[in-house]
Amino acid sequence: MLNPHLSLSSEVRTALQENRPVVALESTIIAHGMPYPKNVETALLVEKTVRDAGATPATCAIIGGKLMAGLSIAEIEILGKEGSNIPKASRRDLAYLLSQGKHGATTVASTMIVAHLAGIRIFATGGIGGVHRGATITMDISADLQELAQTPVAVVSAGAKSILDLGLTLEYLETMGVPVVGYRCEEFPAFYTRRSGFGVDFRLDSASEIANLLKTKWELGLRGGVLIANPVPEEYQLDANWMEKTIAEALAEADQQGIRGKAITPFLLAKIEKLTGGRSLQTNIELVLNNARLGAEIAVAFCLKQQA
Repeated sequence: MLNPHLSLSSEVRTALQENRPVVALESTIIAHGMPYPKNVETALLVEKTVRDAGATPATCAIIGGKLMAGLSIAEIEILGKEGSNIPKASRRDLAYLLSQGKHGATTVASTMIVAHLAGIRIFATGGIGGVHRGATITMDISADLQELAQTPVAVVSAGAKSILDLGLTLEYLETMGVPVVGYRCEEFPAFYTRRSGFGVDFRLDSASEIANLLKTKWELGLRGGVLIANPVPEEYQLDANWMEKTIAEALAEADQQGIRGKAITPFLLAKIEKLTGGRSLQTNIELVLNNARLGAEIAVAFCLKQQA
């Protein structure tokens, strides 16, 4: 029985009823990740990429106090135009926003929750949140990591955002028992770049192999998800040394302005975009499309294995 707080678009509902592949997509990237109208254009292009690869896109958000899996173009426009006026919604925010009848842009954590309620197993995003630099003092750790530990949804991403402490992020995932799978790579990607200096747990080279791992994990009754690390295409990656200097400059400015909590990631991404002359935004778009394509391929393979 469908959760009373959840609404599915007719396209998503039909696909799930017919056991066809569906890929969840987040909406923070629309409201907080890019300027309008680029955010709406990108959201629609990501959905098209999923469809072209044989799956149904389910962009998730909170609209008028309702969890949504599958948005209309008009609803995507609302998120794009309202932008930062739309609250970022993670696990802790859901009950409040729904009870108050408000809108919300879903993060990785809350998109996983919506996907799980809907029965969607595969979710494609840009990069996950993680342990922030300086977290040994601030304790700033994204709820995305805990969600990966407890919610059975596979997340395809270009690693974790390189503004984070990637080593501690991977340590946290290891402690919580979350497998980190490298798609055709043995090194954990760092969002804007293909290399981080940190390894993945396992390398798998096909969507079918990944789908088989997911099926096996969940058949064993092991809780939680899997992080599938899909490096940004080589032609779109940015120089690692240059990006580290750029990130350090953005972090220093955030510290000077006292920016913390939910505001930190949107601030840093916008600052990095400015410092890179827009190149980071283009890389962000390309890696999201790349993840959407792989997510759809995995969803197709997972459906075939479920039906076998």
